[in-house]
Amino acid sequence: MAVNNPYIWGTGRRKTATARVRIKPGTGKFTVNGREFEQFFVTEDTRRAAVQPLVVTETRNNYDIWANVDGGGPNGQACAISLGVARALVKENENFDKLLRDNGLLTRDSRKVERKKYGRHKARRSTQFSKR
Repeated sequence: MAVNNPYIWGTGRRKTATARVRIKPGTGKFTVNGREFEQFFVTEDTRRAAVQPLVVTETRNNYDIWANVDGGGPNGQACAISLGVARALVKENENFDKLLRDNGLLTRDSRKVERKKYGRHKARRSTQFSKR
């Protein structure tokens, strides 16, 4: 039984943040975790990162977007939403694939924080050398 679902889903991840993004044709309303986009992302850098796929494809006011994001900090969450939006846009319109891929928006950034090792201050930072 096929359900007529108007939403297109996309999942994005960055560092430890995971974003589940739904888009549907609309007027450009952007909601993150039930809050307005401008209230959730307070800095201009995070706002720019989150909407970059829409700016590249020139569809900023063509879709309503709902994003649920969990984990990480503001920067990781913004990049996770960006990847989720880009993947949803490609599902909606195959022609966006090359444009988004050329701008590096469909590539998952797999860098994560390296774990701390015992006997060290951080992951690689050693103890201070003492001659005497």
